[in-house]
Amino acid sequence: MFFKEIEIRWSDMDANRHLANSAYLDFGSHTRVDFLASVGFDQKYMASHQIGPVVFYEHIYYFKEVFPGKPIKVSLGLKGLSGDGKFFEFHHDFYDANGKNFAHTELMGGWMDLKTRKLTDLPKEILARFNAIPKDTDFRVLTKADTRKFAKRPVDL
Repeated sequence: MFFKEIEIRWSDMDANRHLANSAYLDFGSHTRVDFLASVGFDQKYMASHQIGPVVFYEHIYYFKEVFPGKPIKVSLGLKGLSGDGKFFEFHHDFYDANGKNFAHTELMGGWMDLKTRKLTDLPKEILARFNAIPKDTDFRVLTKADTRKFAKRPVDL
């Protein structure tokens, strides 16, 4: 499992003086960027291959309030990946300074070709690195159908 230590800033707080919900998403994103860099898929590589991440959904589960003053740790686990690497599913657990889990997030997304603005497979060298990292115990191979599990089509007006 990949971990990132993060210092909570004043700007990460909300009107109730605890960690704002947007901060959870920012901290998860920050952790993912560091994780991707650790497997050689950093911003420079993405720019040179004209690839960027797209998040389809992100869910947050709160267990306990957290306040500033002590650093927190955010984990990253690979929960799913399609065979071609086009789709991914990550999850994050958030831990306070005492190691108590205070929140959990799950997200699914894909990789977009920045020229065509369409989803694309991962480059083979990066896919090989993803396939080599440890997976969560509930890891699954994703399909396009998995990306639609929360989709509801609105009624046309």
